[in-house]
Amino acid sequence: MTILPVPILDDNYVWLMHDGIHALVVDPGDAAPVKSVLAAHGLTLTAILITHHHRDHIGGVADLQAIWSCPVYGPPGIDGVSVPRGDGDRVELAAPACCFEVLAVPGHTLDHLAYYDASLAILFCGDTLFACGCGRLFEGTPQQMQTSLARLAALPAQTQVYCTHEYTLSNQRFALAVEPDNATLQARHQRDLGRRQRGEATLPTTLAEELACNPFLRWAAPVVKTQAARQGAEDDSPVAVFAAIRRWKDQFKA
Repeated sequence: MTILPVPILDDNYVWLMHDGIHALVVDPGDAAPVKSVLAAHGLTLTAILITHHHRDHIGGVADLQAIWSCPVYGPPGIDGVSVPRGDGDRVELAAPACCFEVLAVPGHTLDHLAYYDASLAILFCGDTLFACGCGRLFEGTPQQMQTSLARLAALPAQTQVYCTHEYTLSNQRFALAVEPDNATLQARHQRDLGRRQRGEATLPTTLAEELACNPFLRWAAPVVKTQAARQGAEDDSPVAVFAAIRRWKDQFKA
């Protein structure tokens, strides 16, 4: 199985997973780049996965579906979704062979879903969890988002995390403001600077890397708790720490 990043718009990735013949795509916000990659590899599109309703994640669905007449899995109520899915459902495909557990992860939006395949150890998580970051809370509450992130953080550490924005370097600059002495984070930032200078994606990441570096998963770390208190956290509970760090990030100038 091969998973390719297809850059679209300013900083989005459409993830294209294929077996050499058949492909699925995740969050196609723009159809044209996806069609080009499918044609270049001689692939047939057999499914589309949608994580949430924002336009940069669904803008290309109608065009792709019109060409390939493939099922579109995603939250109910989104234009173009032909097979609604919710928490605890599955998306199982014969080609490319995969079986995703559907996880409800509200916070960024209320309808947000993630897709986890245990046998392939991959997670498509849209805008919930980023490399060294997390999505803004456009619709949900800090409690919802922290619960969603905790759910993802509980997956196996080797899980490959495929999020849909190239925000890594700016997220790392904020993470270094939270934990300036985190040696793992420092080394990772230098590695990813090199990747971007070479025009490479910084993704996927792994849950192990995120647990070591991502301030939005490190609500139990003493230094993160201290920083949250400085930002006005009401207490040192996971939700209060997360909420304070998220507020700080919203105001942070990299």
